[in-house]
Amino acid sequence: MKLLVKLGGTLLDNPDSRTSLSQQLAALYKTNPILTIVHGGGKQMTRFLEAQGVQSIFVEGLRVSSPEVMDAVLKVFAGSVNHGLVSTLVAQGLDAVGLTGIDCALTECEIVNPALGQVGKPVRANTRILDTLTGDRFLPVIACVGGDKQGGIYNVNADQMATSLAAAWKVDRLLFLTDVEGVRGADGQRIPVLHQNEANALIESGVATGGMLAKLRAAEFALQNGVGEVRIVDGATPNVLERVQGGEALGTAFLL
Repeated sequence: MKLLVKLGGTLLDNPDSRTSLSQQLAALYKTNPILTIVHGGGKQMTRFLEAQGVQSIFVEGLRVSSPEVMDAVLKVFAGSVNHGLVSTLVAQGLDAVGLTGIDCALTECEIVNPALGQVGKPVRANTRILDTLTGDRFLPVIACVGGDKQGGIYNVNADQMATSLAAAWKVDRLLFLTDVEGVRGADGQRIPVLHQNEANALIESGVATGGMLAKLRAAEFALQNGVGEVRIVDGATPNVLERVQGGEALGTAFLL
């Protein structure tokens, strides 16, 4: 199975959680080596910017990315968060390789809106490097930073980046490991299976907003572009990867 796992930054902020997930990924890798990881780090980014006296401004869930924010994007996403995860995976015996979307034009972007600064929308993905690395038993670990052919650098929503890569790489399963147990309906209850028309209704009614809205849109794009399955799961669930891969109906599964 070709698998892409997107790890939310909240899960990586705690050393114990990061170690637990790395142990699970090491166990998963033994039976499923065609695997790539994409990660965020928004919580870490906000904390870093606050320490620099920079206020984080969000528009429709996207962080306005001025030059000083972009400096932090490279230091935090591509630096401390990425290398912290890679080092933990290496400690579990994995040949993990830290990357960004800039490397080998892995994720090529264009400006979403000039008012947001250097916020990029993925428009093309060159996944040859993923084939090369996974084919030689390396584990790619990708930070949510993109580029363009003119040398631009972009802050990219991690869900959008994971979806773009999953679609281009034609994965069988895209797993969003996050800090919620799945998509909740208006009644606050988890929805085990969500069809696209139902997801649209959650968005239109205002039930799904912010980060969850972004995930719903990302899931729609993935399924429409050849990804076999998309699932949102609480990454703090014990043995979550083994249980999902074993067929347990955790989180929310998306269907067209």
